[in-house]
Amino acid sequence: MSDRSQGSGEPGAGENAAWSGREGAQAFAAVDAATDWLLGYPFVFRELSRRLGGGGVLVDYGCGPGKVADHAARRLGARVLGVDTSPEMLALARGSGTAVAEYHLVRDGRAAGLADGCADAVMCNHVLASLPGEDAVLAVFTEIRRLLRPGGPFVLLATDPDCTGLDYASLRIGGPGEAEAHNPGERLTVRLRRTDGSWQEVRNHAWPVALIPALLERSGFRDVVQHRPTVEEALALADPQLPRGHDWSAERTRPPLVVTTASAA
Repeated sequence: MSDRSQGSGEPGAGENAAWSGREGAQAFAAVDAATDWLLGYPFVFRELSRRLGGGGVLVDYGCGPGKVADHAARRLGARVLGVDTSPEMLALARGSGTAVAEYHLVRDGRAAGLADGCADAVMCNHVLASLPGEDAVLAVFTEIRRLLRPGGPFVLLATDPDCTGLDYASLRIGGPGEAEAHNPGERLTVRLRRTDGSWQEVRNHAWPVALIPALLERSGFRDVVQHRPTVEEALALADPQLPRGHDWSAERTRPPLVVTTASAA
């Protein structure tokens, strides 16, 4: 799962292949994710820094190859536990020369070795796009709620599937002939820019962001708030070098990412 819709059973490495397996994990690790690093992760970290004290335990649910988990550990001073359904993704995460987070496998929907209420906070980045139906979304949210202590914050990053027709710096949403509005769980074509400048087509699942609050409340969360970060806001948060790398015209026209925060009831 995660960092950018890398569910272990979902299409990814090439037009119809999966992120699963060693080749799929390596393909995912080569995704550029510039838009995420401008309009997504800095805002996730900001929300966590407001609610998570130094030395707290943060779970990254759907951590993939661990780039975001390690960045969070360094930036927040937290003990970060990355969890994922893919052994190959976790192998990449553990093998990184800069790895500072710890990693655990999700088996049968449960994070192995992690007790109820073990986390002071949880983040979950782009995992919804790998989930095909409402039951799958509720199962992930329920497991995250199990891991969180009562009152603990949950921060979720997702792409708005209705932001079609624009060429973002590192992604393009929708393909030729696809509708601009999408039903929950419907297949959705997304193109992701690789670090070598080429593009990789994946088949995600569409989850309209307006549906997320109700699904969270059904899973044991409260105080749900959503925010769509803008380029202007990001200039004060993101890596100062990042804004100079692209013109961000599409991101300014219609920001594609939404950060949802909630508390464990």
